Amino acid sequence: MTPRTVQRLIAAQPTADGAGVKLRRSVGQAPSARLDPFLMLDHFSTDQPADYIAGFPSHPHRGFETVTYLLDGHLLHEDHPGHAGDLNSGGVHVAGVLSDGGAVELTGGAEGGRLLLLAGRPLREPVVQYGPFAMNTREEIEQAIRDYQNGELTRDAA
Repeated sequence: MTPRTVQRLIAAQPTADGAGVKLRRSVGQAPSARLDPFLMLDHFSTDQPADYIAGFPSHPHRGFETVTYLLDGHLLHEDHPGHAGDLNSGGVHVAGVLSDGGAVELTGGAEGGRLLLLAGRPLREPVVQYGPFAMNTREEIEQAIRDYQNGELTRDAA
């Protein structure tokens, strides 16, 4: 296995999303903070229900896959077509396909540690992102918006 080194760190910034859910966003806080092929990486951590109870109102996705991984606690996750994941500590809800990869070797200190490893082959494609849509061109974004407005967002491709 060829060792790899960390090339850059992206510090998470406090923000709010959905109906006011407080979170920290690292990847995706700005176009310059993208990490191809990942568009966003959010971190939620609170014991205060007011920070998250409003949730994320129904919103469509097009052009990307979502992964929700729960370190600790309980979460009911449902996407716009109605696919639901009732997650408990260590649970994962994938709206897409994950493939097998190579081996990863980690060594922790005396107190152990936690790590979330994300890996993906860079797509090296243009990205146009608007709200919950991520496509390659402005025209594709506009089409996704029209499809959503016409109730056709999740129709099968012809």
